[in-house]
Amino acid sequence: MGLLAGKKTLVTGASKGIGRSIALKFAKEGADVAFTYLSSVEQAQALEEELAAFGGQVLAVRSDASDFEAAQGLIAESLKAFGTLDVLVNNAGITKDNLLMRMSEEDFDRVLKVNLNSIFNTTKAVIRPMMKQKAGSIINISSVVGVKGNAGQANYAASKAGIIGFTKSTALELGSRNIRCNALAPGFIETEMTDRLDEATVQGWRDGIPMKRGGSPDEVADACVFLASDMSTYISGQVLNVCGAMLT
Repeated sequence: MGLLAGKKTLVTGASKGIGRSIALKFAKEGADVAFTYLSSVEQAQALEEELAAFGGQVLAVRSDASDFEAAQGLIAESLKAFGTLDVLVNNAGITKDNLLMRMSEEDFDRVLKVNLNSIFNTTKAVIRPMMKQKAGSIINISSVVGVKGNAGQANYAASKAGIIGFTKSTALELGSRNIRCNALAPGFIETEMTDRLDEATVQGWRDGIPMKRGGSPDEVADACVFLASDMSTYISGQVLNVCGAMLT
């Protein structure tokens, strides 16, 4: 039996990167997995096939969690398919980096809407079902940038810091109903995006990390499995930094 056997889970923004690894790890550990995608249709179809190979129920939904009504529909569709939701992973996010003096209002607003509003939208929609069953784990993907900031990412840092505040408040509100809410704060994680960068630049980032390497999406996914599983039933309102000691 896997660590998540029988659990009904939803992962937003799972067609690639960290979200994809989380969805795959969940399925491998025995969970039924619903996941969302938006523009990456082919990758989503491939992921759906990979997840199905583990034998659990799979639901792929093309949905924009930053749209309030779409998020309500997403949760309703997931509940219709699975009957309940035990775990919600809010992973969907974007970046639109620039120095603050050059950042447009549109780029600031868009990053906040996708990264932060989406978490409000999906969490609000899933609260009542989880309260009714008196159990649930909500996991929000933040970032070390939300803890320490980063030049050229004022919008992204603000959104990820907001996620941490939202996570702690949600944990306080829902703890009496046995609903846990935690955040993961990944550091430098090597994904398809970093593969397109100059190797010298990437190596420079690695050298600045105490562990002298970037993390993998699977390492973030492993931490997510822990927070979703019954191994963490007394952990709530916390931020788990998955960063190779960057913040130590």
